[in-house]
Amino acid sequence: MSILDWFTKDDARNSRYEERLNIPGDLWAQCPQCKEAIYLKTLASNFRVCDCHYHFRLSPEERIQMIFDDGSFSEIDTTLEAVDFLKFADTEPYSDRLKKAKKKTKHADAIVIGMATLHQLPVNIGVMDFGFMGGSMGSVVGEKIARIIEHAIHNKFPLIIFTSSGGARMQEGIMSLMQMAKTSAALQQLSEVSVPYISVLCDPTTGGTSASFAMLGDVNIAEPGALISFAGPRVIEQTIRQKLPKGFQRSEFLLEKGMLDRVVHRRDMRNILTTLIRLLNPHTTKKDVV
Repeated sequence: MSILDWFTKDDARNSRYEERLNIPGDLWAQCPQCKEAIYLKTLASNFRVCDCHYHFRLSPEERIQMIFDDGSFSEIDTTLEAVDFLKFADTEPYSDRLKKAKKKTKHADAIVIGMATLHQLPVNIGVMDFGFMGGSMGSVVGEKIARIIEHAIHNKFPLIIFTSSGGARMQEGIMSLMQMAKTSAALQQLSEVSVPYISVLCDPTTGGTSASFAMLGDVNIAEPGALISFAGPRVIEQTIRQKLPKGFQRSEFLLEKGMLDRVVHRRDMRNILTTLIRLLNPHTTKKDVV
């Protein structure tokens, strides 16, 4: 046998080995917490929660499907889109970032609003999308939140908002920061007509979002392990030059310090929200969403 035959034999053996390992990459996910590989179908059947209790982030569609009655969601104000009025550019123009985010998420901006039913109880809902520019709050996000609050004031059905955001959108400058006051003022009007508002804080809820509507619920609940903060832990450590406690700014830490009312596992979220709605709004009855 010649030396060339040996190389040919090795090439054939390597080729067969590669064929055995040719597993499609879209069948598995790695848990960021425990680093275990998880079969995606298994993950989906477990509410996208790992055995180590790490809660994977959800798209608005996934969250709505998991929590609300099948086929009950009706989206409103789908045509509102952000405008690059500052002609802002950092590493790339803001207008290009918007186009990429819309193509990636199939959404007009970082929140979806509308009406749905929960165990046949009508509710107004807003679900933020972290996949759209980190769920950042720009003028459109603030406007859509204000509009769903106005719907709740009009129809008197409870309001539930799921937050997942990196904070105010820097590409819109002061206009994004104004949404903090705008959404807070709208929630004050909602409170004056005694319509309950439940805020569900998901990972992450930070910056201007946490400093406004996210923490203003009549009841504030969070998913396990969610990062909830205004400034990030690294910024705080660099400022005060001290090591922060373990689990600082995670939902369990905030619950311990009285900043949250409850930490709820995703599998229990549907039933807990239903119970809260019945307690906070006892006159709510089973009816069609209008």
